[in-house]
Amino acid sequence: MCGLAGLLLPSPGRQEEQLAALAAAMGTAIAHRGPDDSGTWVDAPAGVALAHQRLSILDLSPLGHQPMASVDGRYVLAYNGEIYNFSQLRGQLEALGARFRGHSDTEVLLAAFSAWGVEESLRRCNGMFALALWDRSERCLWLARDRVGKKPLYYGWAGDTLVFGSELKALWRHPQFDNGIDRDALTLLLRLDYIPAPHCIHERTFKLMPGRLLRLDAAAVAAGASSHQPELAQRPFWDARERMRAALAAPFAGGDAEAEQRLDELLRDAVGLRMVADVPVGVFLSGGADSSIVTSMMQAQSTRPVHSFSIGFEGSHHDEAPLAREVAGYLHTDHTELYVNGADALAVVPQLPAMFDEPFADASQVPTALVARLARRGVTVALSGDGGDELFFGYSRYQRALRNWRMLSRVPLTLRRSLARLADGQGEASRSGGLAALLAEMGARGIGDVYRNRVARWRDPAAVVPGARAVESFYHLADPLEGAGTPADAMMLADFVTYLPDDLLCKVDRTSMAVSLEARAPLLDWRVAEFAWSLPLDMKLRAGVSKFLLKKVLLRYLPASMVHRGKRGFGAPVTAWLRGDLKSWAGDLLSPQRLAAEGVLDAAAVAQVWQRFGQGERKWHTHLWNVLMFQAWQDYWRQSRAAVRGDG
Repeated sequence: MCGLAGLLLPSPGRQEEQLAALAAAMGTAIAHRGPDDSGTWVDAPAGVALAHQRLSILDLSPLGHQPMASVDGRYVLAYNGEIYNFSQLRGQLEALGARFRGHSDTEVLLAAFSAWGVEESLRRCNGMFALALWDRSERCLWLARDRVGKKPLYYGWAGDTLVFGSELKALWRHPQFDNGIDRDALTLLLRLDYIPAPHCIHERTFKLMPGRLLRLDAAAVAAGASSHQPELAQRPFWDARERMRAALAAPFAGGDAEAEQRLDELLRDAVGLRMVADVPVGVFLSGGADSSIVTSMMQAQSTRPVHSFSIGFEGSHHDEAPLAREVAGYLHTDHTELYVNGADALAVVPQLPAMFDEPFADASQVPTALVARLARRGVTVALSGDGGDELFFGYSRYQRALRNWRMLSRVPLTLRRSLARLADGQGEASRSGGLAALLAEMGARGIGDVYRNRVARWRDPAAVVPGARAVESFYHLADPLEGAGTPADAMMLADFVTYLPDDLLCKVDRTSMAVSLEARAPLLDWRVAEFAWSLPLDMKLRAGVSKFLLKKVLLRYLPASMVHRGKRGFGAPVTAWLRGDLKSWAGDLLSPQRLAAEGVLDAAAVAQVWQRFGQGERKWHTHLWNVLMFQAWQDYWRQSRAAVRGDG
């Protein structure tokens, strides 16, 4: 895994040495993503510079150095990721006459661009990636991100210059990047705990969406951010909604046995592809179905014990370490387990703003950071079970939303709308449950509205951010599938395109890359996703058993006692923290005087929630954690900018 950064000027205006120094500084800011090697490439007459930080995984020799130029000299690439089917692509390219010096997937990717063009090459790739590709012939920059959104890519304007990179830290190093806080985007953080692409916490700054390709040239840069429309400019080479609709239109026609065999074959191949590396490979093992099936298939394809890692929490009622230990013992993996206490977890909290460098408030970021740190002691690559819940109906909130939607559907729409008006003006009261929560859902137009209430934190975030407009996300669609599929499919799609890349995969990317660890997710192989979408709901939820087919496959590897057990999740005791060791820290960040002086959040609205929490209303910890993560991030951002300007 690696990190990339760079810039493109609206017209040539800097000397090569200046561009190289600036690109190198941007790369150095994300050196943790790739500590093994670094490089820059500059074309001063074109006004472009690329920087790369390398974490060596395939071809550890200098032949894998980046930025790398294609053999024909047309393309120059800075690339973050892995193309898992690079050997297959290499064989196809060799048949066309291509010749290779090393055995890195970067070299294969460049040859593919020369042979097939950019968009067609990306369609042929099975992998995770974010890339910046300079086309010397067309004098344009291509930015691209993998289908699911495993790897991040930010871009924006610093003055009149386009800057881009794997993390915001890289963009911050440009001396003209003084982009303020996007208040509208902040409402997304308060609602969801994260800011989904293409939005970003900064004005004039964007995230590339999963499965998207963006072409930029000097004219587009000169036009500036005000004319840039990311939803239109970022064109899909793979669109999850369209692929799901196609899968639903051609559903799997076999029975349980055929589906089980097909899923087993797909998953084994996906796992096997992700075990290829020139460095040690391990697995995150929680003991749940998703990580257990990945671990089982790794061990089945390995000639020696697989390295597995789990974290345990002292005094916790949700400790998964014993489950992981049981699975590891049955599979005979080389298992490493670390028990941590509250102090160990809380020590991570001050590091979170620097780790994520965009405000992010999924509190499971803390245990994820701890298990990534543990794994890095023994391996450079770790596989995870991410994606199983979104593809195989694993969340209990799906069932609750379906129940609520069925009940609402029995009430005439006119009556529901009248009742919904009673909820107007209640603001955050609907978050506390009871009648207020029920009334808030009465006006639902479809399953999308009901499900949004399952995942939302602040229900009226614009009321907390003066001057902001509440931005809508994919969760605001009444029917995300636009008439195709079932309400269950619609909820899984919403999570797949929003929660999965912008929360779960962001969390894993930042926590793993903070310790220079590459994380791979076999369940998110696009072939597995499209097969899962073709399955009827009965193969995902049957007789109250969620992830039914996935667990049927797992029963081939583990006994039933290790497969059929309750989901515990991977969370953090935020309520206990905020009432205990973090109370003083939180009180300082939430001080009305401080909030009023900063002028971003409504001090009275935040103070009311902090007071209710102090009175014992447990549910408010979700509201408070995203405010706290934003406040802590503001401190970090100000310090970072002061360091770049040299006034701090």
